[in-house]
Amino acid sequence: MSEQNTTPFGPEDELDLEGLESGDQEETSGLYEHLSITVDKKQEPLRIDKFLLLYRQNSSRNKISQSCRAGNVQVNGQAVKQNYRVKPGDQISVLLSTPPRENVIVPQDIPIKIIYEDQDVLVVDKDPGMVVHPGFGNWDSTLVNALAFHFQQQGLETDLDRIGLVHRIDKDTSGLLVIAKNEYSLSFLAKQFFDRKTHRLYWAFVWGNVKEDEGTITGHIGRHPKNRMQMSVYPQGEHGKHAVTHYKVIERLRYMTWVECKLETGRTHQIRAHFKYIGHTLFNDERYEGHIPLRGENLPKYKQFIQNQFQTLPRHGLHAHTIGFIHPTTKEYMHFESPMPQDMQQALEKWRTYLSTR
Repeated sequence: MSEQNTTPFGPEDELDLEGLESGDQEETSGLYEHLSITVDKKQEPLRIDKFLLLYRQNSSRNKISQSCRAGNVQVNGQAVKQNYRVKPGDQISVLLSTPPRENVIVPQDIPIKIIYEDQDVLVVDKDPGMVVHPGFGNWDSTLVNALAFHFQQQGLETDLDRIGLVHRIDKDTSGLLVIAKNEYSLSFLAKQFFDRKTHRLYWAFVWGNVKEDEGTITGHIGRHPKNRMQMSVYPQGEHGKHAVTHYKVIERLRYMTWVECKLETGRTHQIRAHFKYIGHTLFNDERYEGHIPLRGENLPKYKQFIQNQFQTLPRHGLHAHTIGFIHPTTKEYMHFESPMPQDMQQALEKWRTYLSTR
């Protein structure tokens, strides 16, 4: 597999594609190659829009479909539609009207916690505050930059622009991520995630005393109609995509609850949006107004305690605690756990101390 002149389909690419029709691209002199792929010999037939989405996970099906519609996705020199099924040995090119951003993925010596690695997969315990993949506004200092350096040190010939991210977690979410180290592993693991056969548990600190000991939150998730930085829940399914979150209370702390979440689906901001929907926004989740105390006392001592807690845990309280999957080569079940990170652990202990003195 080879790939040159690569860059993600970023926000600027979405603008460039607007208004393009298939007939507009008979002449390619004004286009630039953003992606060149030789499909692996082990690749099973797969729609090209789904295939490219594995390579460009900060893109979207819509952007890729528009690129196909504009005639900008070619296989073996011929433009193809989004339903074309890639085959082993296919030569794929993506052409766009803007020059590619050079050297998007720069290997950088950034410390990361690797808790497992073999020739096929790697499991990382990500610190909060680290962006997973370069994108608009975050072109370097990401987990992918760190992985590129790690693989470079190993002498591993890997596709630096498409380090095999099978799934993602938000910048301020800590915890476990599985990384594929070759194309076969990427396809194998991606199918497990798509078929919901992986095992993932999250720990979350949410505002208020969650009433039920365990429950399920169901509601379509889509972009907020006014705030495009937020996701919103549409209970009647009129917008967005189907989403299901199962939860179980681990500990009640009067004004805050520690819950364990199991995702049946994997939508953007799913836990954050679902718990805001039921009135229990994640603690200190500023994007979803979790930096405003939703429940508690109107006493100076309590207010000061909360402000101190915001400093102890200066991000939303969400941690990817476990991940389990079938190994792509051995076919054995792999299970990993990440302990609660220091900032969440300190916040938890302070809650317990505060309540014990009352």
